[in-house]
Amino acid sequence: MDTCEKYITIPADCIANVFGEFDCHIKKIEKNMQVTMILRDDQLKIMGSDSSVRKTIEIMDSLITLAKRGNQITEQNVNYALSLSAENNLKEVVELDRDIVCHTISGKPVKAKTIGQKQYLNAIDRHMVVFGVGPAGTGKTYLAMAKAITAFKNNEINRIILTRPAIEAGEKLGFLPGDLQSKVDPYLRPLYDALYEIMGAESFLKNMEKGLIEVAPLAYMRGRTLDNAFIVLDEAQNTTPAQMKMFLTRIGFGSKAIITGDLSQKDIPKDAASGLDVALRVLKNVEGIAVCHLTSQDVVRHPLVQRIVKAYDDYEIKHTKKGNRS
Repeated sequence: MDTCEKYITIPADCIANVFGEFDCHIKKIEKNMQVTMILRDDQLKIMGSDSSVRKTIEIMDSLITLAKRGNQITEQNVNYALSLSAENNLKEVVELDRDIVCHTISGKPVKAKTIGQKQYLNAIDRHMVVFGVGPAGTGKTYLAMAKAITAFKNNEINRIILTRPAIEAGEKLGFLPGDLQSKVDPYLRPLYDALYEIMGAESFLKNMEKGLIEVAPLAYMRGRTLDNAFIVLDEAQNTTPAQMKMFLTRIGFGSKAIITGDLSQKDIPKDAASGLDVALRVLKNVEGIAVCHLTSQDVVRHPLVQRIVKAYDDYEIKHTKKGNRS
């Protein structure tokens, strides 16, 4: 096989970011693309087969562009660029970085990091009801809440309502001390954490006191009609079909509802039907409702989380096939 050599220029202020600590990003790209890269000043020489060198240049160009825009290049960025390169879809990486949903209280931009997340955000913009289904770490709830806070700040809606079923994650927590709010707060803590990070504790508490932001268990939704609100139902896989129907029929005029869940992490009894499962089947052809399926490729937490999700997916597929054969 003929060896090809190409050179690209890397801006001096981007080298450390793109290369990663101890050149970890470059080593990963070299191993996956079967190329050799040598840096001299700002010139990077790439050696390998013609197709490998061409794809490596595309990967490096996308990472350099992200770095120029002020992004910290992470292992997730490198992994995603490699996976999209294999699908000849690498141009999407650069496009993802253009649209910012909002900024956190510390100034960090909140934006889509994968194609799946971008499709999810687009669906939220275009539909009244959106189901975001996928594994842990895909940003389902966080991005929905970012959209809710942005709509609230832009006066597109009058209030934000965040809810989830109060179900223990495979544990019996027993008696919890305190008043009713103290008893349900542990179940709603992930929602509070995201609100604090995006909105800031002071702003959140002020709006909560005014009743403009509400964080409550799903049971509190019964009997209400929610107009001009952005409603997020989290952990929807733990709802019953009756609860899901109750929630969906609360939506009033001028409102938008986002339902998020992970069908692989149900905490309801094994013989009980999940309201999310049923809703996805019943509502799949209803106009005005979008369903976004996120995958392990869309995981944006630590890269180990992505590998854990994929390992569980592979395990379940393998055992499902064995069960079907028997």
